[in-house]
Order: sequence, then C-alpha cells, then structure tokens
Amino acid sequence: MQNREKIAVEALYDMYSASLFGVISRIVIDEATAEDLLQETFVKIWHSFSSYSADKGRLFTWMVNIARNLSIDKLRSKDFKNNSKNQELENNVTFIDEQRNTVYKPELMGIKELVQKLKPEQKSILDLVYFKGYTHVEAADELGIPLGTIKTRLRMAIIQLRKNFN
Repeated sequence: MQNREKIAVEALYDMYSASLFGVISRIVIDEATAEDLLQETFVKIWHSFSSYSADKGRLFTWMVNIARNLSIDKLRSKDFKNNSKNQELENNVTFIDEQRNTVYKPELMGIKELVQKLKPEQKSILDLVYFKGYTHVEAADELGIPLGTIKTRLRMAIIQLRKNFN
C-alpha cells in the first residue's frame, strides 16, 4: 500500500471487504447504500494509507473506523435523511424486510459472544453508539440517562472487550 501498488488494495479488498461490509450494513441497513459506502471506504483507505500507523493500532481496526465513520456521516447527511423520509409505502415494506435479513454476522468473528458477556446496560449503549450510529447525546436521550453515564458505561464496555484482544 505504501508503494501505491494496485495488487495491495486488491489483497486488502479480498481479505477484509466482507467484514467491512458487515459493519457498514449494520449501520446503514440499505444494501445499495452499504455497497457504495464499501467502495468509498476502500477509496479512502487507498488515499489516506500514509496516515496509518501500526504503532497506534491494528490495520483492521483502522479500516473499521474509516468504514464506521463514513457510514455514520452518511446517516447524518441531509440527502440520506431526505431520501429515507420520501420513500413510498411499498418501498418501506421492502426496506423493512431487508432489515431483517442483514448480512452482518458478528458470530463469525466471535464478537457476538463477547458482547453478550457485557452487562445489559453496556450492551444497549454499545448497540446504539457503534452499530446504529447514535451520538453520545442521542443515546443519552434515547435511553433517558445522563450523558456522563453513557460515556462511562461505553468506556467500561470497551475496556471489557479490549481485554479479550490483548
């Protein structure tokens, strides 16, 4: 990747596209939009690879953060909000059906079992913030608890999950 060789991005795509698509699909739901975001993710990885530092974390974690951030940005964009508000009833039925058949399978990575071990209040916050794209403030409003409590529980959940990867 540092040498800007095409084969490197092709190898990255082959190794990580399914996992990244799972992360994106969990946030954005709409398959066509998720596919576009996967492509945007790899373009961004290609253009910003020079900013990756192995000292700061694993390559996969860095790529997941890019995919997650692009997905959340998409959810918050005016175009996306307007398009999802203006769907016809028939499209909404199809959209709801597609939501139930999501391709994200955390059990393949072992994450599902790890998240299940968390306290229920940590799981609910983790789901809202990382998988549904809520901001901390939105999660606090949704759950009816103080912002500081959201941040503390989220931090504790991350610390607990991190223990499994050291």
